[in-house]
Amino acid sequence: MSTFPSERTAIVTGAVSERGIGRATANYLAEQGWNIGIIDLDDALCQATAKEIASQYGVKAHGVGANVADEASVRAAIDSIEAELPQIVALANVAGVSSPVPYLELDAAEWDRVLNINLNGVHYATRRVAESMAKHRIGRIVNISSVSAQRGGGTFSKTPYSVAKAGVIGLTRATARELGEYDITVNAISPGPIDTDIMGGTLSQERKDELVKDLVVNRVGSTRDIAAAIAFLISEDAGYISGQTLNVDGGLYMH
Repeated sequence: MSTFPSERTAIVTGAVSERGIGRATANYLAEQGWNIGIIDLDDALCQATAKEIASQYGVKAHGVGANVADEASVRAAIDSIEAELPQIVALANVAGVSSPVPYLELDAAEWDRVLNINLNGVHYATRRVAESMAKHRIGRIVNISSVSAQRGGGTFSKTPYSVAKAGVIGLTRATARELGEYDITVNAISPGPIDTDIMGGTLSQERKDELVKDLVVNRVGSTRDIAAAIAFLISEDAGYISGQTLNVDGGLYMH
């Protein structure tokens, strides 16, 4: 069983939006004593968020602006985080975009945009951190998929989103298989309805009530629900779990 270094860093992509899963995850992990690397589009906001997390939780934090859909940009950001913070032990690939465009109105640009951010972006960040993790022979990677991938949509976002998020599950399984020999685990989380802006803006009570009808619990999910699941999968004790997709969806999809 591989043990974590006493000082460890988790990188979270898409971690700036205050209502998002990424920000909730960065806060949750900092609370647990992880040093935090933040990657999002706006460099100034990344730096400000890192500063806020460092002062609030007493950990080290470093933020760098990058477009996850651009491999060179992602690599440079992770290089910068690695230079500033202790050993990278975990990566949470949270950055993503929604896409409510109906299939018959879909053009190539929208397809490429969604696939590049939601699937290629996960690959680029994973590929770069895996190099460092393999060197140290320890790592935890968690990717965000979606119930949309497993049910073929039926959510706010439509086909390209479902395709990208299904690709994330395939990427998770394949990288778990290839990276396991380096004591790196790779898992995915499949959220159901979560009260974030990716659902098309702040959810009204009426919309929440409607979503709850499909669930076996009496509420829609919170960003903290997903952050807690990520924290579990990147923990030292989760080293025997790899290649799995954990549904955190209020029982929406049972399989």
